[in-house]
Amino acid sequence: MESAKKPSIICRLKEIRTGKKFTQAQLADLVGVKRQAIYDMEVGRYLPNTSVALGLARILCCSVEDIFCEQSGRPHPITLVEGHNTCDPRVAIAKIRNEFYGYSLGGEHSIIEEMGAADGLLEPGHGMVNMLYSGEKLENTALLMGCDPAFSILGHHVRRNRKNAGLYCRFASSGKALNLLGAGQAHIAGTHMHDTGSLDGNQEFIRRSLKNFKGLVVAFSFFEEGLMVARKNPLNIKTPDDLAQKKVRFVNREKGAALRSLLEDCLSGSNIPFSAVNGYDDLVKCHSQGAQKIRHKACDAALGLRVVAKSFDLGFVPISRVRCDLVIPQDLLDHTGVKTTLDTLQKKSFRDELNCLPGYDASCTGKIIARF
Repeated sequence: MESAKKPSIICRLKEIRTGKKFTQAQLADLVGVKRQAIYDMEVGRYLPNTSVALGLARILCCSVEDIFCEQSGRPHPITLVEGHNTCDPRVAIAKIRNEFYGYSLGGEHSIIEEMGAADGLLEPGHGMVNMLYSGEKLENTALLMGCDPAFSILGHHVRRNRKNAGLYCRFASSGKALNLLGAGQAHIAGTHMHDTGSLDGNQEFIRRSLKNFKGLVVAFSFFEEGLMVARKNPLNIKTPDDLAQKKVRFVNREKGAALRSLLEDCLSGSNIPFSAVNGYDDLVKCHSQGAQKIRHKACDAALGLRVVAKSFDLGFVPISRVRCDLVIPQDLLDHTGVKTTLDTLQKKSFRDELNCLPGYDASCTGKIIARF
């Protein structure tokens, strides 16, 4: 009888080490091995003993399985979300209702704040993927789509809370996040639509976007949103109405973005046509892109959050204080990553950190807002 083929070991030490800003020599000193040993591990010449592997995991704040994992060689079928128009085969993978969904890490997705490690590598033709992570880790990782920059902090706390659980956060506008949730391509969606009159903005948006939705809406945080402007606000922009001044160059967000909806309501309330805003049809895809354009003097104002303006040393003109909610389908509430995320929202350590962010208020964090 022919023996089963021994699976190969994939070493992700280099990408994890560089992501943590360690040199080979620094890591070797901390673990108690020679620099050559780190090099040999990274090029696949050497597999460490248990003691060294545990030391690496401790220093790099990850599990041994994150650094070393088996590759069975058997590719899995996968559905690519948002297309894949790059030769980079790296994808982030979410397993949702027993289906694998791939999100590109190439092209514009390659660097958001830092280089992201892949969960799998696409085969030629892009219909199959070779997994780089163990099945259990992938099984227990939830995918959160949304545009709140503090979601990444939640992801880190989830991993601290439970070692075998994870939360992968990917940027998407409120509209896009709910669309992906409705298509079964995310576990959780984040939305922060502003209230109109007595109506709860998020709940109304969910009703319009997700027909016959059954699930839970849980508060993430309050935060301030408005206009990011140059430091010291040299053009003296005080309200959205000031965007209609000819000297002001503006960049907008795409349709479906909560901030664009807020701006349109403000302009409509002042009877200002959208066409009066210089740059209304010039779009950026996220808060940080707008902030970078202001820093590089390519525009004068962009939609964003106070925390983003502060991180780029920009001025900020507040428009509204809104609540960001997490939307979770009923049948995914028992998912390990989802349950750990909900548990993490109740942790004092997470709320304390959230309250430290400029413009954030965690007084509502973890509260159930609605059941659909």
